[in-house]
Amino acid sequence: MSRLDKLEETVQTYQALAAENYDRIRGLAEQIRGGLCDYIGMGEMTCVFLVPPAGPFEPRAHGDAAFSMPPRGFRQLAPVSFGLAVRLSRANDWLRVTMECSKLGETFLVRIEDGAEYEFSLPLGFEALLPFYDHIYSHILNWFSDQIERYKNGEYGSRVIGFDFADDTSRQDV
Repeated sequence: MSRLDKLEETVQTYQALAAENYDRIRGLAEQIRGGLCDYIGMGEMTCVFLVPPAGPFEPRAHGDAAFSMPPRGFRQLAPVSFGLAVRLSRANDWLRVTMECSKLGETFLVRIEDGAEYEFSLPLGFEALLPFYDHIYSHILNWFSDQIERYKNGEYGSRVIGFDFADDTSRQDV
């Protein structure tokens, strides 16, 4: 086997594993999105979208752009980040929670930006994710409660736990 053949074979294996990593994380992200929306319980109203993990975002489905890595082409074996745009009210108020997923043995580690880490074995069911949904919900609710208390005590105005709010307040209900 030539050096080029060995290199090509190794890179093909690397790319196959990178594709597996991306596909698993994307599937997990979709499952989190759908389950969290059901958990929040806004009925027929869409309440969670997958959005880019950084930069400006709109509360809408972003498809491939919601992930820090492209779905095709040369990909790295690396953690993949994505954002969840979460509806805060029946109006058009949204914030983004950023997550990073990586493989740890046969489990996936999900890190909420400035929050806790969770380990998941795939495939997951809604019931297995309930403690994670509880944590995301509490993470958001506690941030607002902390901001209320800071305001009441005269020290407010912080985004220390990594939330970004949607800039477009003129959009119609999604």
